[in-house]
Amino acid sequence: MSRRTTGTLLLVIAAFLYGVRYLSAAIFGSGVTSWDSDLFQELLNYVGTAPQSWSIAALILGLFYLIWAEYEATSSKTKESLKRFVSDGIVDQEAESQNKTE
Repeated sequence: MSRRTTGTLLLVIAAFLYGVRYLSAAIFGSGVTSWDSDLFQELLNYVGTAPQSWSIAALILGLFYLIWAEYEATSSKTKESLKRFVSDGIVDQEAESQNKTE
């Protein structure tokens, strides 16, 4: 699996975990007859911060993987262009030296 795919999947997991906290609180409170923001905040406290913490960890790790993949892609493109530049320069120098000897 490539680093870009891994990073993207980790970002999807982060978004899922972020939403799970709110969805769980809504499911826990589904039997309540009247809703207000204080009640929902208590339900969020009941769910806890574990999904949010894991979501932040997955987000950071996913961003790290995406940045790493982009850095490697840029680095390899730079190396390839340098190799082409150097090899073209060597070919040009060899052609000039052959023209001078003839």
